[in-house]
Amino acid sequence: MGKFPIADARISQIWICKKCKSRNKRGVEKCRKCGYKYLRPKRKDIRAKK
Repeated sequence: MGKFPIADARISQIWICKKCKSRNKRGVEKCRKCGYKYLRPKRKDIRAKK
């Protein structure tokens, strides 16, 4: 997690569409853009650049 707890709390509420990679609100059943029903939570760890 990062150094801003308020931002971390907001990031945990974001779900990402596996098809079009758009951001969606927590609790939705399908993507707001394409209607795809398979969503994943946004990554919470910070990945280093290669």
